[in-house]
Amino acid sequence: MYDQFYGLQGRPFQLTPDPHFYFESTTHRKALSYLGYGLAQGEGFIVITGDIGAGKTTLVGHLMSTIDPARLTATKIVSTQVEGDDMLRLAAQSFGLATDGVAKAQILRQIEAYLQGQARAGRRSLLIVDEAQNLPVSAIEELRMLSNFQLGGQSLLQIFLLGQPEFRDLVRSPELEQLRQRVIATHHLDPMLPQEVEPYISHRLTLVGWTGNPYFTDDALDAIYAATGGVPRRINALVSRVLLLGALEQLTEIDGQAVQAVIEDMGVDEDVSAEPIAPSVLDSAGETAPQPIAPAEPVAAAPAPQAVAWQAPAQPDLVSPAVHEEIEALRAEIAALRAMQNHASYAAPTVDPEALKGCFALVEERLSGLEFRVEEQDAALRRVLTMLVDWVERDERVADPERNAA
Repeated sequence: MYDQFYGLQGRPFQLTPDPHFYFESTTHRKALSYLGYGLAQGEGFIVITGDIGAGKTTLVGHLMSTIDPARLTATKIVSTQVEGDDMLRLAAQSFGLATDGVAKAQILRQIEAYLQGQARAGRRSLLIVDEAQNLPVSAIEELRMLSNFQLGGQSLLQIFLLGQPEFRDLVRSPELEQLRQRVIATHHLDPMLPQEVEPYISHRLTLVGWTGNPYFTDDALDAIYAATGGVPRRINALVSRVLLLGALEQLTEIDGQAVQAVIEDMGVDEDVSAEPIAPSVLDSAGETAPQPIAPAEPVAAAPAPQAVAWQAPAQPDLVSPAVHEEIEALRAEIAALRAMQNHASYAAPTVDPEALKGCFALVEERLSGLEFRVEEQDAALRRVLTMLVDWVERDERVADPERNAA
């Protein structure tokens, strides 16, 4: 929608992680250094934590895109609160090994043989475990056991553990003392700094052909940081809505007032609620998976949003023509009454001046009421558009795993 209005070649603020849009903030640069150090060691565990939407998955995806697959075989699994034996099977399946009906001892032998084969071919092996905060101790212990495999005194498997802040507390537990001894690097991804918001937004826009339209004012950037706390996914959610508003109202400059209007809409709409990450006015907007509106019957897949040719209206019509006409008539009536009052001293008065003042008050009260109705209709339309964008983004998030699985 907004991408066509602003001449962009894509949608730069989608909520799904995309290494193509990786932005190296101060905290991400530090994390990348730790990951690079860990890879150079070729053994042990590296732990990266961060709040929801801090960019952990995008960071690791960017790192993997810079590594030669002929020298390193990297696989990734997303944990789903599985116990030890199930974690072992997930790891084996990520290496392409069959596990159906196979005993645990045999699975371990298959994994060891696979890792030895990779080492003999000159490739190191890396296992990335995302959402590690969901893992029970038994599953983490199975991962530690996998790190025991060696060939010629060299470790065969290195493991990255990515998780939310609570994973740090889990690693500190007494049950995981042996794991802690094998952690060679750890880093917590903090939110971006206030001065990094503008480069972050510009970076993502430039990657899709942005040439300066729209322009974000300083007060707009300040409002974005204040609302999001510098968390990348929150910035994406907010800026996406701001650009939609800009397209609808044909804005070439995004100011703080436009950002604040979107923040208020997102705060009112219950369908964009989220789990809190840090104190923020967007604690109720856009982080958790959207809840279904109602149980739905199977329907035919909707066409991809990019295929819909959207044309921005010359002037968004937010109220009915009848209301416009009534407002204009009232304004004309006020102008006529004021003209009569101004010329009262030069012509024989036909009305009582006090009564004329009463007419003014009555007409202005009617005009104020109509303008209030206009504002209500405008707010209602924006909420509907917000829900529509939410539905489109939710559909994309559901479709991405299906496309990846295909």
